Amino acid sequence: MRIGEVAAEAGVSTRVLRYYEEQQLLTSTRTPAGHREYGSAAVERVQLIQLLYEAGLSSRSIRALLPSVEAGEATPEVLQLLAAERRRMEQRIAGLLTARDRLEDVIEAAVDPHHDCVQRARTR
Repeated sequence: MRIGEVAAEAGVSTRVLRYYEEQQLLTSTRTPAGHREYGSAAVERVQLIQLLYEAGLSSRSIRALLPSVEAGEATPEVLQLLAAERRRMEQRIAGLLTARDRLEDVIEAAVDPHHDCVQRARTR
């Protein structure tokens, strides 16, 4: 399959496919004219890569996980890496929740100059 065909079937741009190749997540061969050609499993691999990105994984983590995930073999190392990614994500979520709460205080203070957070800020 040519790059445009894979991109269309996988629902991504050709630029994304080139990026995946740069990141060593996807491979292609070249025709004598220099065009990229992908194997029959390329569309499924691209869709799996997309899913892993949507799960918040970095290209480095995806590169490490991809062979095991495709084979359906969850090695202890793979499970350890996924657990570490989940912990990292939980920390980010906690930080975002704290930021949201602070923003809520700011919104309330914007409409009420006597709001508790304004009073705390004045006493600092």
